[in-house]
Amino acid sequence: MTDNTDVPVTILGLGLMGQALAGAFLKAGHVTTVWNRTPSKAGKLVAEGARLAPTVGDALKAGPLVIVCVTDYRAVHELLDGSDAELDGRTLINLTSGSSAQAREAARWAGQRGARYLDGAIMAVPPAIGTADAVILHSGPRADFETHKPALDALGTVTYLGADHGLASLYDVAGLAMMWSVLNAWLQGTALLRTAGVDAATYAPFAQRIAATVAEWLPGYAEQIDSGSFPAEVSALETDARAMAHLIEESEAVGVNAELPKLIKAMADRSIAAGHGGEQYPVLIEEFGRP
Repeated sequence: MTDNTDVPVTILGLGLMGQALAGAFLKAGHVTTVWNRTPSKAGKLVAEGARLAPTVGDALKAGPLVIVCVTDYRAVHELLDGSDAELDGRTLINLTSGSSAQAREAARWAGQRGARYLDGAIMAVPPAIGTADAVILHSGPRADFETHKPALDALGTVTYLGADHGLASLYDVAGLAMMWSVLNAWLQGTALLRTAGVDAATYAPFAQRIAATVAEWLPGYAEQIDSGSFPAEVSALETDARAMAHLIEESEAVGVNAELPKLIKAMADRSIAAGHGGEQYPVLIEEFGRP
C-alpha cells in the first residue's frame, strides 16, 4: 500500500462532481491531471495547481490511477476508445452513474485493454466531496481497491462492497429507492395534514421520529427475509392492509392523491390472496422481487 499522496491522479470529466473530485485530490496533496471536453471548466483547478491535459491520451499517461466521471457509460466508451487512449497498466475507477449490467460490461471491456477496473457510485452532492459525509461506493477486485484506498480516502468515506463490479450500481439505485420512498411517504402525510391547516414544518419533526423508528426495524426484518420465515411478531399483513385501506379512504375523503397507498395495498392484497395474510410485513419481499 502506498502513501496517501504518492500516486498521481487523473480526472476525466469536469462537471460539478468531477471538479469536486479533482479539488479534493489537490487539497490532499496529490499531483492531479484533469481533462474535459470544454477546457475552460478547468480554469479554477489549474489555478489551484492542477495540470490540464490537452488530450485524453495525454491525461492517461500522467499516472496509474484514472478517475472517470462523465454523463453516462456511452461517454466513457467514447472517451477511452480513441486511438491515443492507452489503458494498459492503468487502474480505471469509473464513478459514472449507470446500470449493473453496464458496469460488468465495462469491466470486461477495460480488462481486454489491459486495465484494472473498479466501478463506483457517489452517494453525495459535490459540496460534500472531501468530507466524511461523502460516501463513495466501490466494487471490483479487492486488491485493486486496497492498493488505491489511501488515495481515494481524500474523497470521503470510501466503501468496498465486493468483487462483483455491478454492486456499486445496485447499491446506488437501492439507496435512491430508499430515499424517494421516505420522501414520498413524508409528502403523502404532509398533503393530508395540510388539509387541516398543519404546515410541513410542524409535521416534519413527527415524521422524523416515525422514520427513525421504522429504520430500527430493518435489521430484524432483514433476518426474516434472509431466513424466509415471517412470523407476525408485531403485526400481521392483513392487519396492515386494513390500515392501508384507512389511509386510502382518508386521502380520498379530504381530496388528497391516493395513488401511492393504492399501489402498496394492491401488492399487499396479492400477497394476502397467496396465503400470506397472517405473516409479517417483510413477506412483501416476494411481491417486490417479481418481474
